[in-house]
Amino acid sequence: MKLSIKLIFLASMLYASVYTIPPVWAQDSDPVEQQTDGNGASTTSAASEQSYEEWAQNFLEGLKMHTGTITLDDGRAKLELGDQFYFLSAADSKKVLEEAWGNPPGDGGLGMIFPVQYTPLSQAAWGVTVHFEELGYVNDGDAADINYDELLHEMVTDTDLESEERVEQGYDAIKLIGWASPPYYDAETKKLHWAKEIKFGTSEVNTLNYNVRILGRKGVLVLNFIASMDQLDEINAQIPKVFEMTNFENGNRYQDFDPSIDTVAAVGIGGLIAGKVLAKTGFLAVALIFLKKFWFVAVAAFIGLRKKIFGEKGDTETKV
Repeated sequence: MKLSIKLIFLASMLYASVYTIPPVWAQDSDPVEQQTDGNGASTTSAASEQSYEEWAQNFLEGLKMHTGTITLDDGRAKLELGDQFYFLSAADSKKVLEEAWGNPPGDGGLGMIFPVQYTPLSQAAWGVTVHFEELGYVNDGDAADINYDELLHEMVTDTDLESEERVEQGYDAIKLIGWASPPYYDAETKKLHWAKEIKFGTSEVNTLNYNVRILGRKGVLVLNFIASMDQLDEINAQIPKVFEMTNFENGNRYQDFDPSIDTVAAVGIGGLIAGKVLAKTGFLAVALIFLKKFWFVAVAAFIGLRKKIFGEKGDTETKV
């Protein structure tokens, strides 16, 4: 393959348009210089545009996009990305979440998944964080008996408490608005998903956190989609693909559970949805709520080049 994904991403920056609100990269520097056009409308100076382009190019150049088969957590699970997604390592994911998307410091989990038509700086971009929580075998016997209205009320209360701590640390307040998509558990595949609508600060665009949990022998794979509410239909369309491409390897599957030697988790399906399992491991109940600030460049999509990028190479295998 003559052109790497990285070069295509950088080439796409030539067609970028710049938003006037300074992103995270500019918050500790001088304010963006403002000018007005003939109608009195505020515009961004050429110097500011150049500064942003340089930052964005350097940021993207520092990311390594992996495709094909991704082996997770020393062979515990795999992602079969095909030609529709790419993967960022834990270190690169941390950069995206904190430096570009404005989240509090944390770890990058196992990494992040992105659709190939977007860079992490694209206005329409969405991503999926990937973690593994070694909780033990989650008994799913409570799945049919959960009152999701009561569970939501509990989650709203927990989010309000987390919001108070965020504000004290200088971050935007958060508010759990409600279900964007109610919880659904597939008892046959042992895969669970639900979506939350979240408001950050005074943002006019609410954030969508679409949560996926895949149950295994010793814990769960935690996949969280980070997007805007107006992308709900797009994300809903991707859920079957994500379910299909994400699986535990033999020996780590739910059905491989051995009661004589394996540990049973302290929570069931309801605990996974409420996030209480994180509280037991030292994290707050809503620790996996992320946002994406919507002030980035609208990088031109390179859908027309997808065949050229992915069609000339076979699957590669990456271990993370």
